[in-house]
Parts: sequence; C-alpha cells; structure tokens
Amino acid sequence: MNWQEVVANEHLRNLPFKIELNEQGEVIMNPVKIKHSFFQNEIGHLLRTMRKDGFALTDCAIKTSKGTRCADVAWASLDIFLEIFTQTEADIAPEVCVEVLSISNSDFEIREKRALYFERGANEVWTCDEYGTIRFFDSNGKIEKSKMFPDFPQKVEIPKR
Repeated sequence: MNWQEVVANEHLRNLPFKIELNEQGEVIMNPVKIKHSFFQNEIGHLLRTMRKDGFALTDCAIKTSKGTRCADVAWASLDIFLEIFTQTEADIAPEVCVEVLSISNSDFEIREKRALYFERGANEVWTCDEYGTIRFFDSNGKIEKSKMFPDFPQKVEIPKR
C-alpha cells in the first residue's frame, strides 16, 4: 500500500488513530490521547505566533526511505510550504518536525524518525514528552535550544485550576 491509497481508502478515513506506513507499505496505527492533542495544538500555536514567515502543520505526512511518517507538528517556511502544499505526502521535510511522545513510542522508533526527517531535509527535530518537556535536536544531536525558534520554551505548560 502507498500513501495515496491510504488517503483514498474510505475505511481508513475518520479513524481516531494516527496512521503511518512502514517501508513494506504496512499501515501503522497509533491511538491518540487528549494529552497528545493538547501538546500538538499548543506547540502549533506557539510556532504560528513566534514566526510569521512560515506555517505550522499538524500530522504532516513525509515520504521517507522507510515509508510515510507523520510529524505530529511541523513548521515550514513559505518556500517549503508552497513546494509541498499540493502533495499528498511531502517529498521534503519541513524545517522543523516535532514528535509528541506517547507510551507506545520506543527510543529506537524516535531516533529512527529523527534520522528519517533529517534525511528528507529537516533542520531540527523536537520531541515533547508526557510532561510537556521539549528537547531539541539538529542533525548532529541534542542542542540546548532551537536555532530557528530560540525563544521557544523548554516546557509547554499544562493548565491548572
């Protein structure tokens, strides 16, 4: 199965799962929790408000050498956005790709996703853990803060009563 077939398949529409493809074309489905959606939305909102020269994207499908992977949140400059806007899956990665981690994510899986996003042209890959802690990476490894969004907080705050 390829990504165009996944997108066109009426049985896979409106599922409460995040869908990706592995390198064999097999569908990988991960259930999404409310906490995941919250962090995804907040990170997208911060990206949108911090830089006006690009666009925040959620569930951004990226064609990789090991199948289609979907960044939970991505930020693309205007040039990259216009290049990928009409594509079913982006053949180049947006400049920033963010993974909101869940209990089902293994360290290996996240390291592999980072490598795949960098292979497709991402400048930075971030992770957000279950507490809202953000970790920033460039192609050389962990970095103290984002070079593209130097004021991005190290933690997404969870609302309190």
